[in-house]
Amino acid sequence: MNDEEPLLTIGQLADRTRLSVRSIRRWSDAGVITPARRSAGGYRLYGPDAVVRLGLVHSLRQLGLGMEEVRLVLHDETTVAEVAARHVAAVDAQMRVLRVNRAVLSAIAHRGSTTEETVLVNRLARLSVEERRTIIEDFMKEVSDGLRGADALEERLRRSPLELPDHPSAEQVEAWLELAELIQDPDHRARMRRMLELNAPGRPGSSIWFTRHVVQVVAEARERGVDPAGPQAAAVLSRLFHDADRAEVLAALRAGFTADAQRFRRLLSLVRGNRPRPVPEEDYLWLEQALEAELGPRT
Repeated sequence: MNDEEPLLTIGQLADRTRLSVRSIRRWSDAGVITPARRSAGGYRLYGPDAVVRLGLVHSLRQLGLGMEEVRLVLHDETTVAEVAARHVAAVDAQMRVLRVNRAVLSAIAHRGSTTEETVLVNRLARLSVEERRTIIEDFMKEVSDGLRGADALEERLRRSPLELPDHPSAEQVEAWLELAELIQDPDHRARMRRMLELNAPGRPGSSIWFTRHVVQVVAEARERGVDPAGPQAAAVLSRLFHDADRAEVLAALRAGFTADAQRFRRLLSLVRGNRPRPVPEEDYLWLEQALEAELGPRT
């Protein structure tokens, strides 16, 4: 410091840095900045370099560093980069917690949850990876055990496991909450098992809910203006299902409606971080009407 440069009182320092006298005094008491000397009356006097140091202190405090960390930086006992690296990890952890908290609060508010539901939603959101895996495996075992094609379903799940990432978005957490509640519902499990039975490989309706081909063919027919109750619809059904029993095909389609298959697939996509495909609701409804028309009044 140049001896000719004037020393600054706390008041003058506050004016130059736009910080409060109280904050400067507190940081001085903590040893973060130190006065150059005291006046004859005992007042603290600071050199011009205190302006720059206070700017750094203010920035580090805004970034969430504690007073001891700030002191270590200013006394060259650690570097800003080292402290920043530690805080990145801490902030990431805080953000994960905040995302989960936001998702839980959003779900509770949206549903108007009761006290009991609030506890359940909060618990589901904070399950460990192993606990989530257990829920999924239990669901898959109950709905597919012993069914034709069950091995393929298990292999598909193994290749694309249903796990929240380390840094889930609020949307992923909310989707997991909805999905976890759905797959733990005994009624939904029964409906899903019935759907899988009717859509098993080799059954007439096996392709309805597990391939895009059906939706693509129906969408093309709808774009051409084909009436589901008209003669051209029969040709569309023949292209899709050949000579398969139309009653079984219709039962497989309706089983998917009952099991809320489209909602289930949408939630799976969201939890995995994928954007769900547009719901082809109109295509499935057209297909249902075409099958009903071909079968006649008995449907």
